[in-house]
Amino acid sequence: MGTDIEPAVPAGEDPRSYAQVLAEVYDATMAGGKSPARPRDLISASWLRLRRGGVDPEAVRPRPIVADLELRRRESGLAPLLPDLIGGLAAATAGGDNIVVVTDSHGKVLWRSGARAVLNRADRLGFVEGADWAEDSAGTNAIGTALVSRTAVQIFSAEHFLRSHHAWTCSGSPIRDPRDGRLMGAIDVSGPANTVAPMVLALVDAVARLTESSLREQHRRQLDGLRSVAAPLLAAAHRPALAVDNHGWVAAVGRTIDRGRIALPTRVQAGTAWLPELGVCDVEPLPGGWLVLPAGDDPTTIGVRSRVRLDLRDPHHSNIHVQTELGSWSHELSPRHAEILFLLAVTPAGTSAAELAADIFGDRGRAITVRAEMSRLRKYLVGVLAAQPYRFADDMALDLMLPADRSRLLPHSLAATIGRHRSVVADE
Repeated sequence: MGTDIEPAVPAGEDPRSYAQVLAEVYDATMAGGKSPARPRDLISASWLRLRRGGVDPEAVRPRPIVADLELRRRESGLAPLLPDLIGGLAAATAGGDNIVVVTDSHGKVLWRSGARAVLNRADRLGFVEGADWAEDSAGTNAIGTALVSRTAVQIFSAEHFLRSHHAWTCSGSPIRDPRDGRLMGAIDVSGPANTVAPMVLALVDAVARLTESSLREQHRRQLDGLRSVAAPLLAAAHRPALAVDNHGWVAAVGRTIDRGRIALPTRVQAGTAWLPELGVCDVEPLPGGWLVLPAGDDPTTIGVRSRVRLDLRDPHHSNIHVQTELGSWSHELSPRHAEILFLLAVTPAGTSAAELAADIFGDRGRAITVRAEMSRLRKYLVGVLAAQPYRFADDMALDLMLPADRSRLLPHSLAATIGRHRSVVADE
């Protein structure tokens, strides 16, 4: 269908007949033979990632239970939202056939809820609290694949990469922190394959989006509180100033600084800091945030002793870190921005928008899309990226950190150029 919300079983198809077709497609694909049909693009991409990664479709997975479950629950930030997550999906579990599962951003199962009978079935599959349900551990599934693709997905029967999961259907959606866009985890409804229904996928995604809306409203209230504290300080300041929260979101400004958000150092502390959009700044603590007072230095000049680290080792989280003489800061990258920065890193001489469009989309005609993404990138990487041609700035010392298993490089990416880099054997 080409949309983010794509039910696994096409409208009008009988699920039992369709499951048989999928089984034939699966058997032919895994045997390397001619398939009677083509799986959905989402499934093809997932199967390709797993086959490149050497995952055995007959393996008994997932990986062992993690020992730090309670710590992961606390660090996920999802515990306060659990009643709404479970309660919002009560309709999907009312019949007793399905369970609700909440995971962290790495696919570790944090909580489950459902009838005892279906929980017992899940136990036999290893689908238990603490288990690793990331795609590279449990194969194509609605948790791991949603985390890789960053979209809501429904996986039905033989679309699962592991044969042991073919008796199941699952619908999952990622949950993002609206403050910084990072993945917080995923919400999933799973049950017997014959319970597949498009409305379950729509419901799961709606609950994930409502959760993000709740977090966004909570953040707005926090900014309102910070604004009330900062207002008299900004009024008394004799130079431009901003009040920002711990994520860099601007609560209030003084003297016409127009910013919605700024990138803060990795470890913010009182004193002098270099910020990419503002240059050298004085930073003072506020309850729930910081008072930032630019010193007026040129924000495009970082200095020759600056270092950039593009860290793509974690298939779920890509980051860029900038180290300067006045401290460091980090930013978690969206999948698209991670693709672009990787391509710039491996093309030190620079490239054009059309060339990037060909590398990412296979279509030079999508240069306008690339220019828009580059504009966004350069807004928060001031002084790090240069244009005409697009490249990392000449005075940057660049460290590119790739996964030891090169097949796990940017697994969400369908770009042929990046696919070729996955096939390169990592240096020993």
